[in-house]
Amino acid sequence: MGLNKSDFIEIAFTGRFSDNDEVFDTNIKEDAKAAGLDIKEVKPFILAIGHQMLPSGFDKDLEGKEEGKEYTLKLSPEDAFGKRQAKLVRMIPTKHFHEQKIDPVRGMQLSLDGQLVKILSNSSGRTLVDFNNPLAGKPVTYKYKIVRKVTEPKEKVDALQDFLFRRKFDHEINEGNLTFKIEKEFEPFVKLFSEKISELTGLKVLFEYVTKGAGKEEKEETSKKEKE
Repeated sequence: MGLNKSDFIEIAFTGRFSDNDEVFDTNIKEDAKAAGLDIKEVKPFILAIGHQMLPSGFDKDLEGKEEGKEYTLKLSPEDAFGKRQAKLVRMIPTKHFHEQKIDPVRGMQLSLDGQLVKILSNSSGRTLVDFNNPLAGKPVTYKYKIVRKVTEPKEKVDALQDFLFRRKFDHEINEGNLTFKIEKEFEPFVKLFSEKISELTGLKVLFEYVTKGAGKEEKEETSKKEKE
């Protein structure tokens, strides 16, 4: 039986540029090693189908596929990482970089306002910066295998935390409730995604506040739970 939207799966994949077969991304250890990629941790990737956890064309291709089978998918730039846009190439006064103790050099890639950018040139006190996705404008090919369908609630929650938060908050799953044990300061951040987490896991999201720096989830006297 084929997979459906919102199913969680573990997927193994390798992405290559269609024009030269160069690997740009993979979570398969052998492929990473063969391509000479400096990937510190190659690990399984768990995602929810149809919720933009992969490039749009890749995400759409997963519906109807079957566990254990291997597939090859070619994507145009529009369905992969988008077309390059001239409006995303901008001139910025070099002093803004110097204020952050950055010396912009042609070819440098760095994070600017939380976005990966590339320095195209630097002269006369001005720096030309490319805000396009580094993979924009490139046709790509993915080879992938759906390793298994994921049904365990904890695996689903951990996968969503990796994708949404880039970290894992301590939590407890009990009787249809998902209780995040967090410091009060993180509540607004987690709440931004609590509706999506509930939608995809079927769990009611609650919060339990812990004291900052507590060693073993030491609770505040005012610990409470809130329904989202």
